[in-house]
Amino acid sequence: MLDLQSQMKEAVANAAVDLIQDGMVLGLGSGSTAALMIKALGHKISIGELKDIVGVTTSFQGEVLAAELGIPLKGLSSVSSIDLAIDGADEVDPSFQLIKGGGACHVQEKLVASIAKKFVIVVDSSKIVKRLNLGFKLPVEVLPTAWHLVRNKLNDLGGTSELRMATKKAGPIVTDQGNLVLDVIFEGGIDDPKLIESRINNIPGVLENGLFIDLANEVLVGEINNGLANVIRLEKC
Repeated sequence: MLDLQSQMKEAVANAAVDLIQDGMVLGLGSGSTAALMIKALGHKISIGELKDIVGVTTSFQGEVLAAELGIPLKGLSSVSSIDLAIDGADEVDPSFQLIKGGGACHVQEKLVASIAKKFVIVVDSSKIVKRLNLGFKLPVEVLPTAWHLVRNKLNDLGGTSELRMATKKAGPIVTDQGNLVLDVIFEGGIDDPKLIESRINNIPGVLENGLFIDLANEVLVGEINNGLANVIRLEKC
């Protein structure tokens, strides 16, 4: 039997797939919940419940999974827009501002989200927070030669950062783009995400950071009530 968190993730992944319609170009996100969504999508395609679907993945891991499931794929450069992008998040605040990048895929994730007509976030209830960056560090992708410089500039902004290190190999995490990741914490959290996103991205050597500002249209939240998993649908006002 699945544990409670896995039940929430599975429920919200299935709810997200219910939003998909025939003929859509889909942004297929990264992370554990998004992987469950991709698996559910692959099943619906295999039994003929969904047709003429094209996926655009946000990570190499997602690309491998989608290909194994027989989901037709296109590269980001091959599409001008995406009908629906579905992705997870590491934190979601009351204004639908996000921190993403726990899997170091936030550059491609933001590119996909930016051209999506609708961007839906799938999370379990533990990811809903009152303020960003109190519990989850903000990922900043940097050029390998610039990480020292960027770390110093982040310190000037009031952030304490550390290079993200790999767990099963010596050395740092390397992104799909061949860059490094600094994980940043601001004391007291981030009270103005839009301002911080802009200031960080203006630092030379920064490729992108994990703040997703004014991109999410809807958040599907998995929660447990009376021992059963259900999904709450939050729409942006």
